[in-house]
Amino acid sequence: MVSQFGSLGYTIMGKTADLTVVQKTIMDTLHKEGKPQTLIAKEAGCSQSAVSKHVNRVLSGRKKCGGKKCTTNQENRSLERLVKQNRFRNLGALHKEWTEAGVKASRATTHRRVKEFGYSCRIPLG
Repeated sequence: MVSQFGSLGYTIMGKTADLTVVQKTIMDTLHKEGKPQTLIAKEAGCSQSAVSKHVNRVLSGRKKCGGKKCTTNQENRSLERLVKQNRFRNLGALHKEWTEAGVKASRATTHRRVKEFGYSCRIPLG
C-alpha cells in the first residue's frame, strides 16, 4: 500500500530535510497501530532509521550550523546601550568602547551584533 502523499523527504546539500508534520503524524498513527518500522517508512516516504529515531524521540531536528556565539546576552545588551546613546557613532568607536568594557569580540562581531539590533553603523573608509 503506497501513501497518497508519496515521498515527502528531499535532500538539501547532502543532508536530509527535517520530517514534515504530515510525516510525523503518519508515523505516530501507524506506530500506535503496531505496524513495523519498514512499513511506516514506506508510508511516510522516509528512511527506516528516521522512523526509528522519531519513534524513540532521539531526533528533534537537525543541529544548527555554525559555531556558538562568542558574546553573551548581557554583553550584547551593553553594546545595544552604547548604540542607543549615540546612533551616529562609527563602528570603530563602538568597537573600541565595547572592548574597553571587557568584551572580547572582533570588529566583525561588533558589526554583526549592531546589524542584528536593526541598526546600521557608519564604517569609515580607509
